Amino acid sequence: MIVTEIVPVDKRRSKVILDEDFALVLYRGECNRFGIKEGEELSEDTYQEILKEVLFKRARERVLYLLKASDKTEQELVRKLKDGGYPKEAIDYAVGFVKEHRFINDENYGKRYVEFNSRRKSEKQIQFELQRKGLDKEIIRDILKEQPVDEEAQIQAYIRKKRIDPKELDRKERSKVMASLGRKGFSYEAVNRVLGANFDDI
Repeated sequence: MIVTEIVPVDKRRSKVILDEDFALVLYRGECNRFGIKEGEELSEDTYQEILKEVLFKRARERVLYLLKASDKTEQELVRKLKDGGYPKEAIDYAVGFVKEHRFINDENYGKRYVEFNSRRKSEKQIQFELQRKGLDKEIIRDILKEQPVDEEAQIQAYIRKKRIDPKELDRKERSKVMASLGRKGFSYEAVNRVLGANFDDI
């Protein structure tokens, strides 16, 4: 591996760009310690030494710090470490460490997320957000079967807050309410049951 460029990140750290299309973020003193210079080779032995002596520990401490602040899924931790300039080996080590010690569990995260949000978000919105966080579709489906979202209660709360009387809505007003609830991810069936009308002709 050839060091193609060393780019300052801030006053203390630099991004070491290698010819194999990846980079490391190291402190200036670490660059000096391992003899890293632009245009020179970074041997495999030195790279492994940097991983084991510096980046594995730093990545592990980083994920523990992130988890101390709030729960995260595996994919969220991977994304955070990638954004921080950690190589794949360090990411795999750090995430493997917290999984082994049961600091993260995507299924448990999903259950807590649904429990917390089931009274203020639609099922579709919860599914979308959990998938974005990296949870498997099957896991999400199983969680929602065990912990169903009461969409009708949320829709009722919405129309009360907006002071909407479904019996007084004309066709245009009903369409507007339907569209608003649809954007929030609520199902047609749930909206239809709460508003107490068939909107097929709207």
